[in-house]
Amino acid sequence: MNTPSTTRPSSALLRWPLPALLAWGGSWLLHAALLRAGLPAWLPVTLATAAGVLLSVLAGTLSRRIAIAAGFPLSLLLSGSVALPAWAWLLPLLLVLLVYPINAWRDAPLFPTPAAALGDLARHAPLPAGALVLDAGCGLGDGLRALRRAYPDAQLSGIEWSWPLRALAALRCPWARIRQGDMWKSDWSDVDMVYLFQRPESMPRAVQKARAEMKPGAWLVSLEFPALELTPAARLQAVEGKPVWIYRAPFR
Repeated sequence: MNTPSTTRPSSALLRWPLPALLAWGGSWLLHAALLRAGLPAWLPVTLATAAGVLLSVLAGTLSRRIAIAAGFPLSLLLSGSVALPAWAWLLPLLLVLLVYPINAWRDAPLFPTPAAALGDLARHAPLPAGALVLDAGCGLGDGLRALRRAYPDAQLSGIEWSWPLRALAALRCPWARIRQGDMWKSDWSDVDMVYLFQRPESMPRAVQKARAEMKPGAWLVSLEFPALELTPAARLQAVEGKPVWIYRAPFR
């Protein structure tokens, strides 16, 4: 069995440092325009920082996303071009922490599920109509959209720690039940499938939780990274570098 690749999409839009340059430049342009509109100095800083935080999802790793999100406020602080009260500098920090909470840093970085990655999943992991499917750590909802294409009759739900990302996912996936919370504290006992796009370091924790909570016959599906402790029921590869690992409870 081949070792899964960690290759990321080579789209020019995602090539570093282009996302950072676009986000930083856009934030500075927005800041300048809002200042010219005569707004109080703290408001352009906050709105320009918020724009940078939202654009940070263009990057593929956590460190790069934080660099994008923090780039504008840090450069503004170092430039000394705007005099702000001390409390105003807490606003950019709070915006970054809202989107990338510290206790979620140990989990997978925000990276979308390719649209075609789960195209053949239903043939290898069949589910009845109305089955409960959970995207654990749903980010912006790309995994939920791929799951809907695979299981149009399923009841889809997602859980995401960052409430701004949860809100954006809910806008993109109005047909799914998406809540803000800790995926590791959510209950997997009643779901028929749990979908994960984690990272190798967090997979053993996912296996432990699946073994303890998932009912017989339920499916555990992991994109790209295998559960090394388990024997897969199938391995799919619809997208280059993105194998889909399928496991069924009770896990061997």
